[in-house]
Amino acid sequence: MKIEIKRFKELSVIELYKSLTLRNEVFIVEQNCIYQDLDGYDDKALHIMLFENDDLAAYARIFDKGIKYPTASIGRVVVSPTKRNLKLGHVLVNAAIQAIHENFKTEEITISAQEHLQKFYAAHGFVTTSEMYLEDDIPHVEMQIK
Repeated sequence: MKIEIKRFKELSVIELYKSLTLRNEVFIVEQNCIYQDLDGYDDKALHIMLFENDDLAAYARIFDKGIKYPTASIGRVVVSPTKRNLKLGHVLVNAAIQAIHENFKTEEITISAQEHLQKFYAAHGFVTTSEMYLEDDIPHVEMQIK
């Protein structure tokens, strides 16, 4: 397993294509949710990619404070459907938290988590800080590490 962390300008065309393909496959097709994935924030993010050989197995993007939230944040957390048996979500979130500490020098992190994943994120120190709200017709909650 290889972890790559890159700024938008550093992504190869193939890495960008694989990232967008995975996000589309899961967030739009699998979750049957029509929404604008290309939201104008990719160029402001650090992109975290977990590769198994040449396959993109998992992906997330992280932001410094003041971009998406007053705190640093993690978003677009996704694991390839063909790799979910490897429990890579935990590896990915740990890598994202570590990258925030190293790159943005902060402990405070906010996420918008799908409601059914609260226990998963709580295992990484996140605490639910909002009531349920709908984001693209999917129940979400805000969670934070302070």
